[in-house]
Amino acid sequence: MTTPQPSTSRLGETHAALISRFLSDCGPPRSTTSLAHAGSAARHFLRWTSTHHIPIDVIDDDVVERFRRHRCACPRYSARQVREPAYLGQVRRFVCFLENQGAIVAPSDRVDVGAYLDGFAEHLAALGHGRSVRLGYSAQAAHFVSWLRVSRIRWTALDEGAIERFALHKCRCPIRAKRGVRVPGTGPAHRRRGARRFCAYLRRQGAIAPCLAVEGRPTDGPLGAYRTWLAQERGATDATIRRYIQEATRWLPRLGPDPARYTAAAVRSVVIEQEPSRSRSSIRMTVTVLRSFLRFAASASACSAALAEAVPPAVRRRLATLPRYAAPSTIEAIIASCDGTTPVGVRDRAIILLLARLGLRAADVWRLRLEDVDWRDGRLRLHGKQRRSVAMPLPQDVGEALLAYITGSRPVVAEQHVFLRAQAPFTPFRSAAEIAGIVARVLKRGGIAGVPTGAHMFAYSDRSGRGFRCEAGHRSDMKPASIPT
Repeated sequence: MTTPQPSTSRLGETHAALISRFLSDCGPPRSTTSLAHAGSAARHFLRWTSTHHIPIDVIDDDVVERFRRHRCACPRYSARQVREPAYLGQVRRFVCFLENQGAIVAPSDRVDVGAYLDGFAEHLAALGHGRSVRLGYSAQAAHFVSWLRVSRIRWTALDEGAIERFALHKCRCPIRAKRGVRVPGTGPAHRRRGARRFCAYLRRQGAIAPCLAVEGRPTDGPLGAYRTWLAQERGATDATIRRYIQEATRWLPRLGPDPARYTAAAVRSVVIEQEPSRSRSSIRMTVTVLRSFLRFAASASACSAALAEAVPPAVRRRLATLPRYAAPSTIEAIIASCDGTTPVGVRDRAIILLLARLGLRAADVWRLRLEDVDWRDGRLRLHGKQRRSVAMPLPQDVGEALLAYITGSRPVVAEQHVFLRAQAPFTPFRSAAEIAGIVARVLKRGGIAGVPTGAHMFAYSDRSGRGFRCEAGHRSDMKPASIPT
């Protein structure tokens, strides 16, 4: 037998008015059932707070959590409803409505960042982002604002740690989402990217203070001095320094901050006592960085120079197999598979020709800048390892492909990198790994299978089918050709 629902007079006229305004504020309902669901959740929550003598003006998310955990014995309501995420989502939306109405005293913030959401969407449109990208960033920005409000985190205390907690949080925010479950890999990445983009926009607008600390860049201690030594004394590139610092950060706490206290046994244990899941190449990286760090410490007289000899060697079998390469006909098929009628196809063809004709590394193509192309003499200036510059002849077909991309398909932006993303805001690639991704997509679109993956395989393939990488890492038998002006 169904218990009759109590009249609104039992809740009080104030509660009834709040619920009525809440339902009106919900906007056009997707269905009558959804509107009734929202009203039921709000009435249930107010009944429970009245039973437990909780004033409206002190309600926060802790109170909502208590409501979720209570053993429901309220008339016409069940414990099963309280456990439903959608039901609790309506309760949290009702709490946000009470905050907007002033019934709940929410912590005051220096600025109402929610008012910047529309400006953020206009900013994304001005950059030229597509509709789907704009909607994605705007949704994550609104989600971030809602999460900060629920978590009671002030914008003045916002840092990278708060963004990371937002990216990994189990969502209980008062927002409407298409899916309640996020993909473990891409879900946190989308949240993190949207929150960072929105925070950067707020900083440019002066709404929040600029970030004071740079994440992941040690400025003091042994790692800060080691970074300076790698750059100034060893001439290492930024990418090499970043890899070395990441590796040293992993085991340096185990050794301690004072190199004078290091022992040969402790140094050997860093290499020997590693997780079984680490690959041989990862162990070789540990050996290389550990020896480099000990030589740095010895150069500063912080430890004995002989301590670097305590690092055990990592076995590396040389000449076990021949380098993998593709046949000349396959290389030409890969080049021909690039669609020269689209901007993406023109860009990809120029990249593939640089890799195939000159044997460049992916990093060489990634770093290539407009001023590195000498059109008059038909040469390229490349910035290789250890910051050495190398001039190479520019073949005719490569030059024509570069010219077609730069003059006809490259976005007109104030950026010196030759190759840019094809979608707004037309920024350079983040790393050389994206060049390898382009090669993989070209192979997939062309239906070419049975060839080595990655950009490196072009360096070991030429028209005669023989590997041609010379000792310096580039071809030396190319002759310059005239480039059309």
